[in-house]
Amino acid sequence: MKEAMFFRRLKGQEIRCDLCAHHCVIEDGQAGICKVRANKGGTLYTLVYGKAVATHVDPIEKKPLFHFQPGSITFSLATVGCNFRCAHCQNADISILPTHHGDIVGQDVMPEEIVAAAEKSGCQSIAYTYTEPTIFFEYAYDSARLASEKGIGNVFVTNGFMTEEALRTIQPHLDAANVDLKSFSDDHYRQVCGARLQPVLDSLQLMKNLGIWLEVTTLIIPTLNDSEKELRQIAEFIFSLGPETPWHISQFHPTYQMTHLPFTPVESLRRGREIGLEVGLRYVYTGNVPGDKGESTFCHHCGQRLIHRYGYSILENRLRKAHCDRCGAEIDGVGL
Repeated sequence: MKEAMFFRRLKGQEIRCDLCAHHCVIEDGQAGICKVRANKGGTLYTLVYGKAVATHVDPIEKKPLFHFQPGSITFSLATVGCNFRCAHCQNADISILPTHHGDIVGQDVMPEEIVAAAEKSGCQSIAYTYTEPTIFFEYAYDSARLASEKGIGNVFVTNGFMTEEALRTIQPHLDAANVDLKSFSDDHYRQVCGARLQPVLDSLQLMKNLGIWLEVTTLIIPTLNDSEKELRQIAEFIFSLGPETPWHISQFHPTYQMTHLPFTPVESLRRGREIGLEVGLRYVYTGNVPGDKGESTFCHHCGQRLIHRYGYSILENRLRKAHCDRCGAEIDGVGL
């Protein structure tokens, strides 16, 4: 165990965790919603520091990040646990372990070893991903600081439910983030994810203000968040962050507690992409449908296909120092 950041002591041995927007009030001997931050004698501890449950080398496009060091590889890291309870969780086998079984599992891998492994693998970045990086904040923060010293980038793949204090703390070492904007309905967040919408919107705005490269993903779930009205609301909010903000519209695969729902029709994804472009977003992508036109990057000025993708692979890259090779328009991103 390692003493946690972002908590305050209340009456007696009760404490309040201020890492994420749940602001859990935790009695002595108990854990917060994430089940990986526990009160021991009036002090909050992280139970997953140095406990890597998954480490992999991935293409950065898998996160998905299409405008951050495209074509590079990233060292992916996760621990068990999550502060959401999404009924459609794609990594439920590791995210809910502490909740359902009380298990804190993982291989002992310290931040120095994470950075060394990323260097050895030729990775340009480390991605804190698979589960929610906010809940293993101290582990991610120490790894990110060391990675920054080595010139290695850091990426959060996150639900965006962290507090402003946590986000401002990690910002000097956080180069990019992909945030899941799961819906534009607070009821959806409460009923499907066990959370709230507004803190996610606040985090998205703050990330933009802090200069973190931001991309947004929405998983389109049939009958739950696939109406044209809601897709337009999401697109308009992303546009308010800046038209250069990429939006990834991904296909839902029936899983976990939502096996009764069908796959998202490809037509729904394409309509979502059309809506995003109509609203004025420069880059809108369809995800989880390899071979679809919407996987590729097009020039927002002349329409030239600049990065031709198939799944997580880049088949052709026509960018010239972050500019369109046809019309010369600047293409937004980092390391293009």
